Amino acid sequence: MMPGMDLDRRYPALSDLRARARRRIPHFAWEYLDSATGAETVPDRNRAALDAVLFHPAILAGDKEVSLSTRFLGRDYALPFGVAPVGMSGLYWPGAEVSLAQMARARGIPYSLSTVASQAPETLAPHIAENGWFQLYTPRDPDILADILKRARAAGFHTLIVTADVPAASRRERQVRGGVTSPPRLTPRMMAHVATCPSWALGTLKHGMPRLRLMESYAKADAGTSSTAHVGYQLRANPDWGYLARLREAWDGPVIVKGVTDPEVAPRLAQAGVDAIWLSNHAGRQFDGAPAALPALPAIRAALPDMPLIYDGGITSGLDIVRAMALGADFVMLGKAWHWGLGAFGPEGADHVAHILSADMRAVMGQIGAATLAELPAPLA
Repeated sequence: MMPGMDLDRRYPALSDLRARARRRIPHFAWEYLDSATGAETVPDRNRAALDAVLFHPAILAGDKEVSLSTRFLGRDYALPFGVAPVGMSGLYWPGAEVSLAQMARARGIPYSLSTVASQAPETLAPHIAENGWFQLYTPRDPDILADILKRARAAGFHTLIVTADVPAASRRERQVRGGVTSPPRLTPRMMAHVATCPSWALGTLKHGMPRLRLMESYAKADAGTSSTAHVGYQLRANPDWGYLARLREAWDGPVIVKGVTDPEVAPRLAQAGVDAIWLSNHAGRQFDGAPAALPALPAIRAALPDMPLIYDGGITSGLDIVRAMALGADFVMLGKAWHWGLGAFGPEGADHVAHILSADMRAVMGQIGAATLAELPAPLA
């Protein structure tokens, strides 16, 4: 950060961090982070669904001392939001996984490590404390599966996220045009992009080019593989209900299924013994024909009043978090936003994201007369 800069004064919104990050992250890495697939209509649907959730301002509600603490899956968190798993996180900002895990530990929120992150679980072990969740792209080989689960648990990750909405590699046309391969292979055009981003370049020189370190420990990576069909895809199976049952048996902590948009699927997931359901359309990165996940929240909450529910998709403010929670979510996760913070100001920028979201939540809850998350009013019909 530049000396004497007041981040809250100069960068009070996530959109401010996003704009600065875009200038400091090479174009190919930005396209990998920012793109969806197809015509990229899903992000617009996510945004429209959030904007449609409105509240009456509170009248004569008196003073409110707002608390954002919550208990989720048997653990206490200082804030009701956390770091979602993001593949190749270290491509967007050097050392991203460690920086985000350290921030999450300091803020008392969960940090989720992706199977296809650029660091293995063992590297994160000293940094996650009691806040580690591990996201699994389900491998086809049962021996690889058993070893991944063993390594994640030994590193201190206590909650398993099973991503269930990736049955095939998506095209991600913008990402392909950006020229990223996995592992990254710098072309002259990409080197020109790097030259315009000295902070990213120096950080990458220090940390090394990001690789899929966990999955590459089980298979030799092909340097010519595209970013949408990397070694993680080569080893991955498309799980079915039997696979989920075996996972539930193998993992001795909470199991979350991520990628639900259909309310009719939720009761069967509950019967399968999952501990939480994560509503998400993968930010449109997998399927451009997917609906917004937010409208499914009330129906799933009504059908499963005691099931812990997580939401992600299009969150850009504390107001958006309140909107999701008022519709029935117990917890909200963000992915891109943390990387906007890192790209803008490094680790301090990621912490500023947490500050922006929590400060905005407190302001919004004061406006609608809610001192605690349990007191959130129902949105306008």
